[in-house]
Amino acid sequence: MKGPGKRSLRAGLLALCGLGLLHVSLFTDLCLRYVKEGMRLPLVASGAVLLLLGIASAALDRTERTEEPHDHSGLPRVSWLLLLPALSLLFYAPPALGAYTAARQPAKIVVHDSDFDPLPATSPLPMTLSDFTSRVREDRGQAIMGRTIRMTGFVTPLPGTRDGEWDLTRIILNCCAADAQSVKVRVHGGPRLPADTWVTVTGTWHPGGRLGTKSAPVALDARTVTEVPRPSNGYQDALPLG
Repeated sequence: MKGPGKRSLRAGLLALCGLGLLHVSLFTDLCLRYVKEGMRLPLVASGAVLLLLGIASAALDRTERTEEPHDHSGLPRVSWLLLLPALSLLFYAPPALGAYTAARQPAKIVVHDSDFDPLPATSPLPMTLSDFTSRVREDRGQAIMGRTIRMTGFVTPLPGTRDGEWDLTRIILNCCAADAQSVKVRVHGGPRLPADTWVTVTGTWHPGGRLGTKSAPVALDARTVTEVPRPSNGYQDALPLG
C-alpha cells in the first residue's frame, strides 16, 4: 500500500501546480504570453482540478495517518522535477515571445485565396501585416501604389544591415508558443528603437520589383514611427484593440 507520507508530498506538488496555473490564467494575464486567449478557460479549469486533487489527496492522507503507520519513504526523484515549473509559474514568468523568436525563423507564408476588395479611401489606411504582404505580392491591381499605410507591430532589429532598416513584426499563435509564426514587413527609415518596442508605423510601399508579384519587396518607407503599448491581441495579426 502506498504510504500516506508519499501521498502528502504528492498532494503538495499537485496543489502547487494548480496554484501556478491559476496564478497565470485566472489572477493575472501572464498566460497570454504563451497561449491564445481562447486557451485561458481550459488553463483555469486545469488549475482548479489540480488544486482540488491536491486538497483531496491531503485530506485522504490526514485520514489514513490515524489508521496505519506512517510510511517515511519519499517520492521518486523524478517527481521533484515538477517543483521547478510550478515555482516558475508562481514566482517567475518568462517574457512574451518577441524579436528573439522572430529573428530566428522565416516569415510566415501569406496567401490570399480570393479576389481583392477595393480599398477604402481612408488615409492613412489601417492594415494588418498579412494584408499588406498579400497586397504587395498578389494584388495585380496594385491598389496600394502611392497609398499611405498604417500598421502596428514590434521592432525586430536586423544585425548586419545598414542603418535605417528593421522589421515590423507580429507573432501569430494557432494554439500556444510552440506553434508560433511571425509575419514581417521590412521598414526603411525611422528611429532606431530597442527590440520588442511596439510601434505604429505610417508610410508608403518601398518600391522594388513589380508590385503585385512575388518580386515586389514586402517593405515600407516610414514617414512616422510612434511607440504604442502592446495591444491586447498581440498574438494575432489583427488591427490593434484598445
